[in-house]
Amino acid sequence: MNRFEKFTGIVAAIDRPNIDTDAIIPKQYLKSIKRSGFGVNLFDDWRYLDPGEPGQDHSQRRINPQFVLNREPYRHAQILLARENFACGSSREHAVWALMDFGIRVVIAPSFADIFYNNSFKNGLLPITLGGVRVDQLFAELDGRRDYQLNVDLERQVVTNTDGIEMAFEIDEFRKYCLLNGLDDIGLTMQKSDLITSFELQYYQKLPWLK
Repeated sequence: MNRFEKFTGIVAAIDRPNIDTDAIIPKQYLKSIKRSGFGVNLFDDWRYLDPGEPGQDHSQRRINPQFVLNREPYRHAQILLARENFACGSSREHAVWALMDFGIRVVIAPSFADIFYNNSFKNGLLPITLGGVRVDQLFAELDGRRDYQLNVDLERQVVTNTDGIEMAFEIDEFRKYCLLNGLDDIGLTMQKSDLITSFELQYYQKLPWLK
């Protein structure tokens, strides 16, 4: 996966708690495990005015003009601001895939569902937990501003608003290391490829009939 570097991105806000994974990516799209192509179906039931199905030409569907991600400049948002218990409900890694395929790199909320939180780090998405007061402040700053952006610096573990005010966030050191170096579970394993190869050679020398 790609390294996570500090960046400044457009912020889109969805002001509702307990957004579940079926809202993020509806169940009918879970048949594919390609990890890509899900961005067009992110928040599918909210973005479109008619039902969608896999393989459909979504460019022909009726867009909901009221939904934030259908409006400029939020169609290009890289940061999603949400309320507590984001991505609750059933477990599906597709929720992270859909967010990232759309272009979201960071989700900021007071709290996250545990499975989604863990899946995010494995796929290069940064979930930032900020206190409710801080999140309220960000919603207030964003209100009525189409050009609102935030700077995210993972190395320093701070989010900086347009006034230069820094908001620190906590993150596990190992997860931080993986994001900064672009390492998912496979990448971590491949760092030990020489040791794995050496073990296999010795193993098959001792037990050649297992080849």
